[in-house]
Amino acid sequence: MNSKQLKQSQLSASLTELPPLGMDVLSLVNDFRRYYTYSLGRDRHSRSAHYAYQALVLTLRERLMERWKQTRYAYEEADCKQAYYLSLEFLMGRALGNAMLNLGLEEDTTLALQCLGMELEELAESEHDAGLGNGGLGRLAACFLDSCATLRLPVTGYGIRYDYGMFHQQIVEGEQVEYPDHWLRDGNPWEIERPEYTQRVAFGGRTEYHRDAAGRLAVRWVDTNDVLAIPYDVPIPGYQNNTVNTLRLWKAAATDEFDLGEFNAGLYPESVAAKNSAEQITLVLYPNDSSENGKELRLRQQYFLASASLQDVLARWVGIHGNDFSSFAEKNVFQLNDTHPSCAVAELIRLLMDEHGLGWERAWDVASRTMAYTNHTLLPEALEKWPVRIFRQLLPRLLEIILEINARFLAEVARHWPGDTERLRRMSLIEEGREPMVRMAYLAIVASFSINGVAALHSRLLAEGLFRDFFELWPHKFNNKTNGVTPRRWLAWCNPDLARFLDDTIGFGWEVDLERLHGLLPLAEDGTFRERWLQVKRANKERLAQLVATECGVTFDPRALFDVQVKRIHEYKRQLLNVLHVIHLYDRIKRGDAADWTPRCVLIGGKAAPGYFMAKRIIKLINNVAMVINADPEVGPLLKVAFIPNYRVSAMEVIAPGTDLSEQISTAGKEASGTGNMKFMMNGAITIGTLDGANIEIREEVGNENFFLFGLTAEQVEEQRRHYDPAAIIAGDEELARVIRLLTSGHFNQLEPGIFDPIVHSITSPGDPWLIAADFRGYVEAQRRAAAAFRDVEAWTRMSIRNTACSGRFSTDRTMREYNAEIWRLPQVPAKPMV
Repeated sequence: MNSKQLKQSQLSASLTELPPLGMDVLSLVNDFRRYYTYSLGRDRHSRSAHYAYQALVLTLRERLMERWKQTRYAYEEADCKQAYYLSLEFLMGRALGNAMLNLGLEEDTTLALQCLGMELEELAESEHDAGLGNGGLGRLAACFLDSCATLRLPVTGYGIRYDYGMFHQQIVEGEQVEYPDHWLRDGNPWEIERPEYTQRVAFGGRTEYHRDAAGRLAVRWVDTNDVLAIPYDVPIPGYQNNTVNTLRLWKAAATDEFDLGEFNAGLYPESVAAKNSAEQITLVLYPNDSSENGKELRLRQQYFLASASLQDVLARWVGIHGNDFSSFAEKNVFQLNDTHPSCAVAELIRLLMDEHGLGWERAWDVASRTMAYTNHTLLPEALEKWPVRIFRQLLPRLLEIILEINARFLAEVARHWPGDTERLRRMSLIEEGREPMVRMAYLAIVASFSINGVAALHSRLLAEGLFRDFFELWPHKFNNKTNGVTPRRWLAWCNPDLARFLDDTIGFGWEVDLERLHGLLPLAEDGTFRERWLQVKRANKERLAQLVATECGVTFDPRALFDVQVKRIHEYKRQLLNVLHVIHLYDRIKRGDAADWTPRCVLIGGKAAPGYFMAKRIIKLINNVAMVINADPEVGPLLKVAFIPNYRVSAMEVIAPGTDLSEQISTAGKEASGTGNMKFMMNGAITIGTLDGANIEIREEVGNENFFLFGLTAEQVEEQRRHYDPAAIIAGDEELARVIRLLTSGHFNQLEPGIFDPIVHSITSPGDPWLIAADFRGYVEAQRRAAAAFRDVEAWTRMSIRNTACSGRFSTDRTMREYNAEIWRLPQVPAKPMV
């Protein structure tokens, strides 16, 4: 090395090897002032909490950045196997509290802000919930990333950087009204743009066949309309272990900002058409796919995510290994989070063959040893299918590959079951009919070496029902990985009073070893412990009551039973069953049947898909019922009802700690797992629910005496459907009949005649797939047991303690250990030490 090269090397080292940043109060204060004054240009005259929040983020982000770098270096030097989690949703929520908690800087940050005359709570309210997901699927992905970083697993998340989230929900005259959720309007100070890793994603065009230099038949995808995928990286810190993993989000951009020639010719809209078309891909989460344009945009989103992410991984590989892919499958694994990223199967084969020169057999070998698929639904209609016609127009090269996969796969099926044409039809990746469709879930199954459900019942029903043909062909591929939630956000952060109480009682460290909560079980018999537990719960209920008062204008009494159901509004989740019970309680009060009454506050929340008529009608019913009940002085303190608008992660952080009774009442056999049930349990709520999803495992852990069970089992549901007669059930149940009469009489819609007729029809129809009437009586009886139990304060508190004590199984740390042990097989790699 000559002297010039030596100086350059020394300069490079001096730029990258800085001393670690201070983690004390004074260092935080000084860095905050520096960012506030010089980076943001603010002074003592600024009154906006927004800029103070940004300065705090930049102060903490610096400390994440140095650990981020050390983590990346550790993975590179270990040359270890890595996993890539592909998901259209990452419902991250707010990042500030999570960053402070995982850096171990909660107390010092609070003190630093106090030194500056500021309050952490005020700054935290300036942060928007990241609009990158819709519900459980996206929140699960966020919890997974948190646990992977905490376990020091080399896992990168890949998603889309949506400009607008699902939507901002407001309730206007009882109706859901959707407004744009422009969560990025003030920017996202947590992210780092990485334009140097921009990828190019092709759409449209046609394929050409030619001979390459070696004389092999090769394919070119030509005349395409390309879009740029620009990555933005978000740090994912592990819990106080110096590991910071990465969530890489892709933003779509045009290859050219606009056509200058058209602009100069006065064709202004045409000049920016390409830019607008490109940016639509990442404009909004889940466009309505009821229209042709919506279907095309959904498919464009899914392919955009898959292609950009796979190109990114392959570029990193080629930079180190060149075009030698002989060990690629030993070093990489892709986890497909539900059916949405299934395009990754065909895209990986395309990239390996068309861009890197592998033959079909080698490319298929790599794909089939690196792809793993998680299914999240038992609803056949939720398994995505896209018209072959749209595929041919939008992704012609991928369609060719899918058809080749299908031909080879069906040949294998025919070898196992000669002459079984019906089975071939059922298992084909192409669903024949007037409009042939590509079955995306089947594509994922055929190529993946692992297929998992997300709760024991869900995984069994997949194997016995939805994917039975595939299970019979490849039973070794199928496995279960029961979901979980991260205890850092869903206990340590969202319930600080309980977290401190746990520290005092069972010691530190339970945040990364949740099974230690079992140590609470004997303390449930300690009267002093129960009294402190009640004090924590009461404070949390007061906090929730304040949220309800602020957002709903309804007064909740913290002494009442807080009965909560918050989740996506869908008929199978049966918010309708809940509101029928509320009407039943109202009817009892009006009839004077209120002896031994348990005051109850019912909170319901969730968003309905904009095109889902029945779900939106259920929201309207809930709000109309709430309006009637809350305005009736005779009902008074006995019953209150509220619908919380715009349900979101930051709201759930208040709701879960303040809940007494957790409503998990889906029709058995329909909920894949649920994770809200776990968040409530972890915070001491008792579940009322069916034997569905992870409810079964929750009940196994906590015991039937600490769980309010009702309803048909999945097997009984199927049997009931064969001879379902809701009219007879209603006629034989006077209380249900009274509820139906109140609905049909227009009592809750006196100025809006007929608006609830579709709901009444769905309940009374023999074709009701959700069996509302069939489970009503069991639900009412379970609610009566819950009400009676709540009146016995000591007994209820024991149940609450036992629920928290038995929630250790539902940490995503356990889930991720199982994914890693049985699917990914990654090493645990500690970050390089801070020096």
